[in-house]
Amino acid sequence: MGLNDSVKAIAEGCVNAMKLADVMPGVVVSAGPLVVRADQRLNLDDDFLIVPEHLTEQKLEIGGSEILLRKGLEAGDRVVLIRQQGALNFYVAGRLAP
Repeated sequence: MGLNDSVKAIAEGCVNAMKLADVMPGVVVSAGPLVVRADQRLNLDDDFLIVPEHLTEQKLEIGGSEILLRKGLEAGDRVVLIRQQGALNFYVAGRLAP
């Protein structure tokens, strides 16, 4: 290995080490309990998922009637996952349009 190749390998190693997060697609396999398949091979349950409030179901009861304000994640929904480098938790960043 020449000097140029050595420097290139060191530089690539430094860039990869600075990578702070991975962004990957996911698909909701089950909504209750929540299971998301990440990167077409890894099933994640709610122990590993951080779901923001805007992706959870919200209902309002008015005069005995229940009104759905926001639907939660459903089986088949495509989502964007962000995994912090070196961590086991995945943040569900958002739902993709169908």
